[in-house]
Amino acid sequence: MNLKEKAVKLPLSPGVYMFIGQKGEILYIGRATSLKKRVLQYFRKDIDSRIAEMVSLAKSIRHKKTDTVLEAVILEANLIKKHWPKYNVKDKDQRSFIFVVISKKAYAYPIIVRERELNKFPTNQVHIFGPYQNATLLKNTLRIIRRVFPYSTCLPNSGRPCFDYQVGLCPGTCIGEITQKDYQENIQNIVLLFKGQKKRLVKKLKKDNPKLAGLLKNIQDVTLITQDEVDARAVKNRIEGYDISHLTGQETIGAMSVAINGQLAKDEYRLFNIKEAPKNDDLRALEEMIRRRFKHQEWPWPNLILIDGGRPQIDYISKIFRDLHLNIPIIGLSKFAGDRMVFPDKMSQAVRELAQSQRIMLVKVRDEAHRFGNAASCQRRRKRFSIVNPVK
Repeated sequence: MNLKEKAVKLPLSPGVYMFIGQKGEILYIGRATSLKKRVLQYFRKDIDSRIAEMVSLAKSIRHKKTDTVLEAVILEANLIKKHWPKYNVKDKDQRSFIFVVISKKAYAYPIIVRERELNKFPTNQVHIFGPYQNATLLKNTLRIIRRVFPYSTCLPNSGRPCFDYQVGLCPGTCIGEITQKDYQENIQNIVLLFKGQKKRLVKKLKKDNPKLAGLLKNIQDVTLITQDEVDARAVKNRIEGYDISHLTGQETIGAMSVAINGQLAKDEYRLFNIKEAPKNDDLRALEEMIRRRFKHQEWPWPNLILIDGGRPQIDYISKIFRDLHLNIPIIGLSKFAGDRMVFPDKMSQAVRELAQSQRIMLVKVRDEAHRFGNAASCQRRRKRFSIVNPVK
């Protein structure tokens, strides 16, 4: 059985996978929302060259299922720290790993630090967890954990309730509503979770706090599903262009064009039959298309998304991206404004300059989405017309 055949037999559940080399050494460790779908991405022709090299050296694949994506995120970091696989750390000099640090002092709370900052923390005075390679993912992880085990970042016993207390994230150290002992219990629960000891933690909570045990077992980690990333998924310089085509609301189709490394990739184009959006409502049609596109976790992730439209489209879709927890740059390119580029308000100057430098390619991607969608829409209208008015 070759490596790809082994990948096909992996389960669809969340978990951690490991590529194993000739001598049994671990080459790479990754996490997945679906082990089978994720690992199969490594056998695409358009993966990063570093990852392709790793796959060529691998002789086997191991995996470990988890109940949730949250556990997979934590387990991945713990295994990387234990084994430091070659292809997880090969480009370590180019980007600093990030860690969670929790002090052993009273009223401590988790903080995120870069590896270069770890020497500021005496190891006998803190708990250190990591490494992690995605800051956004780690922030979302802490947000999820904090809903189960609230912690405080405010000044203890200040006499005034902080904002986090008002939204249920602070247990009330600011107004003396929780004892130091009970607060420390919360922090110790977080420490156990980051150590990967969820089963032990659930067993403990079943005895002390059954309601909390149930909340932990059924934790909702959808934000981690949409942020779950690996190098194999992000194809270098993949641009996706989106456009909506119809004639007075009839035969509405969403079209997606794709360019990879500056070349149109027509075999990657996709069409979406718009089923739920009201007729002539291009914004809702665009929303439906985008939500359906990003349900396809098995498709390569784009580095940039191009929308055929201007400020209304970009503002509307930016809200959808926030709802889906997508952190992918989006740009509008409006035909009616002389192909003027429109950016979300908080887009960095570096991305703006990069987009301007690829203007010719972006116009081509936009035009391809328009052509592809119009051709499909016209073909379906002709088909419908020929049925309604058959040739005699």
